[in-house]
Amino acid sequence: MRKWIASVLLLAVPGITGGAELSVQEALLRAKPAVALVVSEVASEIMVSCPTGGQQRVIPTPFRETGTGWFITPNGWVITNAHVVSPAHLPPKAIVDRQVEDGVRRACGDIGQQALSTVIARAQVKLNPSISVILSNGIRLPATVVRYSPPVAGEGMSGRDLALLKLDAADMPSLTLGDSSNAKLGDKLHILGFPGVVLSHELLSASAQVEASVTNGAISGFKQDIANQPVIQTDAPATWGNSGGPAVGSQGEVLGVLTFVTLESGGQGGIVQGFNFVIPSAAIREFLKGTEVRLDETSRFNVAWHAGLADYFAGNYARAEKHFAEARADEPHSQRDVQNRKPSKWLLTADTPSDLQIFLSKLSVEERAVAHLVYASGCSHRETADAMQIAGDRVDVLLRVVCASAKLHFSVTSAQAQGIDPRA
Repeated sequence: MRKWIASVLLLAVPGITGGAELSVQEALLRAKPAVALVVSEVASEIMVSCPTGGQQRVIPTPFRETGTGWFITPNGWVITNAHVVSPAHLPPKAIVDRQVEDGVRRACGDIGQQALSTVIARAQVKLNPSISVILSNGIRLPATVVRYSPPVAGEGMSGRDLALLKLDAADMPSLTLGDSSNAKLGDKLHILGFPGVVLSHELLSASAQVEASVTNGAISGFKQDIANQPVIQTDAPATWGNSGGPAVGSQGEVLGVLTFVTLESGGQGGIVQGFNFVIPSAAIREFLKGTEVRLDETSRFNVAWHAGLADYFAGNYARAEKHFAEARADEPHSQRDVQNRKPSKWLLTADTPSDLQIFLSKLSVEERAVAHLVYASGCSHRETADAMQIAGDRVDVLLRVVCASAKLHFSVTSAQAQGIDPRA
């Protein structure tokens, strides 16, 4: 979320939107902050008794799989695919066997096949599965599976390949669930997500890991999966890692969730682009029935962020910056920020030196937000550059007060003040 001002300046061409109709750029920039990276991981501890004697405790390389999720409400409810979280939610025997064999080989080295089989059979395994969601500002939060509808048995996925996750969070960016029953052949469709080819690309910076990619296409068909459940066919490109990502319409509304792609025949395993499939939003609504998810909740981040985009595309740049600062002030900087979920602001106390009290009291709301962001980031160069876009000429004195002193002269609600690395 922290880099969204820069994203707007780099990616958007100012223009006037007519009425409630959004440009494609504005609709997609509205949607991107609500899309998150989902990590499904299975770690383990293996107790191994090698033929040479003695018992060893070994920690193999965790099994890790990534996909995409998105906030359907601001209070921490996330939608993704069931097959994205299934390795950690219901660890399959194949993953357990792989962890055990890896642990035995690490502990015992190169032993014969018969001895290897014997040691594996006697090994004791303790699994530690976990699911986490990485927000668009890099904060990683644990998630729990509240509802799970597995894929249909067989190689194909299904129209009910869905999982509902819960994070301890509030006022998150969120997406609006649209009405797939009104979708028509040829309607534009945009898929947001975290394709593996981008996450692992050697020429891209680490920031690429927390910013969703967008691919574009159209609805090319209405089909049924092997369980006769409806799916929407699209030619919008997708690949490994896009699973669970929202497929949004021209106004940023979610019309469905990417569920499966098409592979080459003959066992080659390559993805055939142009033939990808989406779970319709009608199926998501059905999936959510009986849960605590309320689709009418308002996100403070959305209110400020959408207002900022509207002003920016209308050419009201100064007013847009203020809205962007409000949105940034509401973003979490650590797990504790999310758990406390109070807007991060500077707090004047009796212990605050009088000169700093005067200085802080004269800051505008957006400048206080900038001060918090700069301090929480450890006064990094990137945050300083972002701050300059908001605070302008006053940024120098602001940074001197916030960063130059070796002592913390004022109390803040930031994670940094409590000794927590906000980048963890």
